[in-house]
Amino acid sequence: MNMFEQARSADSVSGPPSKGDYFFDRAFQWLAKAFAWAILAVVAALLLEVGSKAIPAIKDYHIGFLTSTTWDANKDQFGILPEIWGTLYSSFLALIIAGFFGVMMAIFLTQDFLPPRLAAIFRIIVELLAAIPSVVYGLWGIFVVIPAIRPLANWLNETFGMIPFFSTSLSGPGMLPAALVLAIMVLPTIAAVSQDALRLVPYRIKEAAYGLGATRWEAILRVMLPTASTGIFGALVLGFGRALGETMALAMLVGNSNQISLSLFSPANTLAALLALNFPEAGETEVKVLMYAALVLMLITLAVNVAGTAIMTMTNKQAGGGR
Repeated sequence: MNMFEQARSADSVSGPPSKGDYFFDRAFQWLAKAFAWAILAVVAALLLEVGSKAIPAIKDYHIGFLTSTTWDANKDQFGILPEIWGTLYSSFLALIIAGFFGVMMAIFLTQDFLPPRLAAIFRIIVELLAAIPSVVYGLWGIFVVIPAIRPLANWLNETFGMIPFFSTSLSGPGMLPAALVLAIMVLPTIAAVSQDALRLVPYRIKEAAYGLGATRWEAILRVMLPTASTGIFGALVLGFGRALGETMALAMLVGNSNQISLSLFSPANTLAALLALNFPEAGETEVKVLMYAALVLMLITLAVNVAGTAIMTMTNKQAGGGR
């Protein structure tokens, strides 16, 4: 490249934007805004469609639909309190399990515990877990997870049966196998976002901790994790939202029993499983009731995400000194 070409290349980089640059910049901005509004429109359309079909059931069953424990289509008696409990309980258990292992996995893959190539292989394997169909997880839970944990579950029931969490035996599908499989399903989301949060922490912060005499684990647990806590919390919120809406694996593993229990081994039910199992054979009245249940599930998921976003915003403001 001669001097004239070098000068022209430098001018193209450092010179003012051309009309074409302005056009493409404006076009990209409008395109991004259009997609953002399209997402909001889709959410609004979903809420409007489900809400309009749920209005007759809302008028007929009112708030009692959320507090009743009876589901009998033959008598037109419907209540989803056990399903709300099962949805929140199974998702919370899965979040505890997946949150712990997801964050530990993110630390393991980002803090130089493995050679870079081997860490990349492990990262790909974890991400591939998200590509496995839900029904495959359900079959794996039935034929592998339940037989594997049944001896331990029954021993806990026989030995510590006075504790509410172990008050029943595990005869088949139940809350614990459903939560374990659900934890594996949300693990890739939590691990991936947590890894990104840890990578965004400037390396000089870790070096400063070492310079002050911190050990490797002190630097990770007392410096890296608190600094990346907002991103890790976002990962947990995303994982919890994914767990709330999971359907097929839960329908196969949770037991589909209309009861409320603290026992980890008793069968239960979730809103998503209720919708999946009852819609194919639902009558006109039951369809309206199921739409009411679907609206409740959407509102729970929306509330969780809004609350998580609000907490992250408050945390960022406090970390930034209120700016």
